[in-house]
This record gives sequence, C-alpha cells and structure tokens, in this order.
Amino acid sequence: MSMKLANRLQAALLSLPVNTTALLKTAQATTLAAMALIAMTQTTTALATAPLATTAPATPPSDANVDARARAIDARVLKIDPHTDVLLPGSPAASFTPDHASQTALDKLERGGIGALAIAIAVGPGPRTPEGTVAARAEADAKLAWIQTFIKEHPDQVALALTPGDITRIHASGKIAAIESFQNTRSIGTDFGAIDRLYHDGVRLFGFTHAGNNDFADSSRPSGEPAIEHHGLSPLGKQAVAKLNKLGVIIDVSQLTPEGVLQTIALSKAPVIASHSDVRALVDNTRNLSDAELDAIKRNGGVVHITPFNPYLRSLAPDFDAKAAALRQKYGLPPTTKHGPAGAEDGLPADRLPLFLNEFRALLPQATLSDYIDHLDYIVKRIGIDHVGIGTDFNHGAGVVGFSDESQAPNVTRELVRRGYTEEQIAKIWGGNFLRVFRQVEAIARKQQR
Repeated sequence: MSMKLANRLQAALLSLPVNTTALLKTAQATTLAAMALIAMTQTTTALATAPLATTAPATPPSDANVDARARAIDARVLKIDPHTDVLLPGSPAASFTPDHASQTALDKLERGGIGALAIAIAVGPGPRTPEGTVAARAEADAKLAWIQTFIKEHPDQVALALTPGDITRIHASGKIAAIESFQNTRSIGTDFGAIDRLYHDGVRLFGFTHAGNNDFADSSRPSGEPAIEHHGLSPLGKQAVAKLNKLGVIIDVSQLTPEGVLQTIALSKAPVIASHSDVRALVDNTRNLSDAELDAIKRNGGVVHITPFNPYLRSLAPDFDAKAAALRQKYGLPPTTKHGPAGAEDGLPADRLPLFLNEFRALLPQATLSDYIDHLDYIVKRIGIDHVGIGTDFNHGAGVVGFSDESQAPNVTRELVRRGYTEEQIAKIWGGNFLRVFRQVEAIARKQQR
C-alpha cells in the first residue's frame, strides 16, 4: 500500500469532530472516531478453526497434536496484554461485541486465560485549547475511576499490579493482574507535574500520543496541525523521558513518529516497549514501525507488541478511494479529499449513520490470525524472539478473524505452536519479554533514586 493511500485512511478516520462540552459526549466521539469507524465486524472463530498460515513448517504436526500441545502450553504460560482500552457508559453500540459486552469483559479474560492486562487511561484526538484540555482530562479521570471501580468490584478475580513482582504474585494466586497505563498527554496539556500524580494513582506504563500532535510529542497520525511540529519529542517530552525513567514507569513508543521513537530510545536509560504496533515493511502505514525503528528497539533491549488491527495488517484495496467516494455520494455526503467517514457524524441522521458505517467497514481489509502472526514472524526474524510480544488494543477497534476478543487468546498460542515455536519462546512472546523490561525499568529507577 502506498504512503498516500495509508494516510488518506488515517485522515478520514481522524476527521470526525470531538465534542468537548461534556465528558460523556467526549468519550462517545473519541470512541466512535477511533473504534467504530476503523474496526471490522468482530468475529468469533473457534480455536479449532483458526486459519492456517502460509509459513507452516515443512512437515507440520497433525491438528490433533497441535491442539493438545497448544492447550497444555497455553495453560502454563503467563499471558500479558499491555494495551487495552476502557469503554465508558454511553459509548456507541458499535463499540461493543455482538454479545453487547467489551472485548476485555471479565468472563472473556478468564476464558482466554489472560494473566495480566494494561488498561489505558487514554483519550483520542481533539482541540488543543483550554476547553479541549479540560474535557480530555475529565475523560481520562473517568477512565481512571472506571479502572479503580472494576478492581474494587471484583476483589476475588482482579488485583492492581504496581510492580513486576505484583504481576507474578497476583497471577500465582489465580487472579488477573490489572496494570494502569496512560496514553496521550493531550489530557494533561503542559502540566508536567501530572506525571507524578499519575504515578501516585498507579500508572506504570506511559504513551505520549494518540492521533494528533500534542505538547509533548508529534503523532504518527497528525490531524490538522502541521504534520511536523516538534520533530519528534518537544522539550517537555524529552524531560518526561528522564522523569519516567526515574519513577520506574515503562515508556510506550507506539503512536510516535519515527523521529520520536528514535529520540525516546536515545534519551531513555531503560528499555522501552511499543504496546500496540505492527510492521511497516509488510504494510506501509504510518502507525507501523520501520525496520530502523525495530532495530533501535532491539538495541535498547525493548519489546514490540503486535496489534490485531486490520488496516495495519493488510493494505487497502487499490480502488478504496473510488469506492469510498461513491459511498459518500450514495448517502448524500459532500465530496471530500478525505473520503470515507469524514463529516458523517454531523452529516447523517442517527438512523442512517450506522448503515453508512457498516458499508464503509466493508471496504476495509479483513485480516486473519494468520496475517497477524506473519507480522510477529517478521519481527522475530528481524530482531529476535526476546523483542516481540502480543498487545491487542481491544476496545478501540482491534480484532481479526480468529482473535477478536480476549477469550480467543488460545488461538494465538495454537498458531504459534503450529508454526513451530517452542514453549519457551511462546512464554517470552506472551509475557516473559514484557516482564523482563518491567524488571529492568524498575531496577534502573532504583539506581537513579539512590
């Protein structure tokens, strides 16, 4: 896929206005722009029907042997998902799975054998005005409150993890470890002191951007402002790297520009992660990581967690623009260079908007579990088994055939077994590599605090 085509889709998906007059409307607009317009219809492929990849071993084991071995390995390894989102009450119906629940609902986490997950205090794009910052902060506060309530209401099943030791201890007790993460400094504006408050509230994973630049860093998906504002990190963002290192917070480079990724790695004294990114050499999308970025993350000792996000795993069809333009004409939406959903939220009545969105989704690529693991295979071959992991971005538009919610995590294990990965390697992919980085981040912070 060409860069121009990729950026057209990104621009289309980011052009919806964010209403900042109230928290509920902010959450709805953010979720609709980032999830309902990007996500495909979620599917529920069973473990036994996970699609086969084109990179199967020369003499693959029988399906029965794969299934038995995958189930045994899946039951033993600690599975950690370092990026999921919160669905606030009032989020659009399209944000939910066919069973009217979230992709990370507690029953799905338990069925999928998830041992730990990071839940993001995240906001999407929006105006960088005092009013916009207030609305974004209100949304972030509501998501933090949701996480705290979720843990409080399920004390026998979930517990807050503040350290890597907490994760392993909570998992050993039979509970799910919840890690608080943060994404998009638009919600704190220029308030550098907010980093300390977030740490005090329990945040242990920090990402600078989402779509749209902010006062800390440029985004890989700029929206409206000059595409290059800070040439990577701003002075405030560079200060934040040192601050996060000293606190012992893992830095997440997903969503940054290539310049921002490389600057963060150059400045950081600790390993970083990309919590939800894919491979640009396979799909030329600005949200994906280039070989140079992958190589830098390896040198840093970090980990790239791949996301099951359709447009990052498969390229748009060559006729996407033409079909999107025709669809707009069909629904009476004005022509635009940002074909697709741009302006649909305001331009269509409530009863027609879902119909338009469903037809628009049908134009987007539908990736499979096989496509997903192809990206993982590429990273393993490029930078090694110690630098790759699984990070879903569930509840924010992610999900492919065979891995559409947390309950289907065993499908991933099965496909890894089918492709010849060992139990030791699968344990690293599912959580071991993340834990190694977290321990290193913690150890480096202790040294700096002496």
